[in-house]
Amino acid sequence: MKLGYPLAADATPRRSFNHLQISAILQNTISRVYTRQMDDPNLREDLPFRHYTLKHRLIAWISIHLFDRATYTVRHGLLKGMRRRGGLGWLPALFSPGAMTAEEQFWCGLNLSGMTVYDVGAFHGLVTLFIASRAKAVVCFEPNAQNQKRLLENLMLNGIKNAEVRTVGVGSRSEALRMVGSPLMPGGASVEGKMVEELLRSGETLVQEISIVTLDEEIPRANLPAPDFIKVDIEGWEIEALRGARKTLELHHPMLLLEMHGETMREKKRKVAEIVAFLWENNYRRLRHIETGTSITPENTSGAIEGHLYCQYTGPVSPAKGEGPFSLSR
Repeated sequence: MKLGYPLAADATPRRSFNHLQISAILQNTISRVYTRQMDDPNLREDLPFRHYTLKHRLIAWISIHLFDRATYTVRHGLLKGMRRRGGLGWLPALFSPGAMTAEEQFWCGLNLSGMTVYDVGAFHGLVTLFIASRAKAVVCFEPNAQNQKRLLENLMLNGIKNAEVRTVGVGSRSEALRMVGSPLMPGGASVEGKMVEELLRSGETLVQEISIVTLDEEIPRANLPAPDFIKVDIEGWEIEALRGARKTLELHHPMLLLEMHGETMREKKRKVAEIVAFLWENNYRRLRHIETGTSITPENTSGAIEGHLYCQYTGPVSPAKGEGPFSLSR
C-alpha cells in the first residue's frame, strides 16, 4: 500500500519523472529542433563538409602511431608489389575493402606510355609510384615538408629514377602562403582560406609557410618537360593552379584529372562551377565525372561536387559547322 496525500475527486494524477527520463526528454527535444534546422537547405549548405569519416581517422591514427616507420611490400591496390613506408598496405587483400575504387580503375585503364605526367599535390607518392612505373617521366609538386620526406623515401625504396620532386606549391601567382594541416591527416593540408579557417578551429594543427609558383612560369624557369597529363589534388586550391597554367593548357593541351574539394556543400558547388566554367572557356569541353561516368557541362556541375573530374582538350567549337564539344578524341 502506497502512502501519500489523498487526491481530490476531480484531480488528475501528476506524472513524475526521474532524472534519466528528464534527460531523455531533453535529448529528444534537442534532436527534434536540430532535425528541423537540418531541414533548412540553406543551413545544410553551410555546414562544414566531413572530408574524412571516423573510419578514415581511425585508420590514420593506427597508421601514424603504430606503423609509420614500417617498410614493406604493398599487397593490394595500385601499388601491389611495390615498396612503401608507412600506411597499412601490408595487410593482405582479404582485409582490404575489396573492389578497386573508381579512381584506381581509372588509373589502371589509362595508357601512360611515353607521357610526362605532373603530379600536383603528390603527398606520399601513392599515385606517383604507380605513374612512374608506366610513364616516361613524373614531375611532382609537394610543398609540405613532412609529405616531401615520405615521398622521397618511397621513391628511393623503389629505385625510381624518372621522377623529379619540386618542393613548391602551385597556384595562380608566385607568392608565399601559410599551409595548415592536421597531424592526423597530413594529406588534407591546405592553403585555401575557408579550409584553413576550419582546420584552425578543429584543434591541433601544423602550420608551415610555403612558396607558391605558377606552372606557366615554373616550366620555362626550371626547364621542365611539357606535360601530357596533369593530376591536381590540392585541397580546394585547384582553380588557382588552373589559372596559373592557362598558357600551358593552351600550348600543350594536357589531359587533366582534378579532385573536387570545398569546406561546405555551398563551397563545393561554387568551386566545381568555377572550375568547369574555366575549362569550358579554355576549350576543355570533354569532362567526365570518374565516379559516375557522367559527362559534365556548365549546366550540370552539381554532378561533380565530389570525386574526380577527367578533362580533355577538344579545341575551339565552331557552331557554324555544327561541331559539338565531343567531336575530337585524344
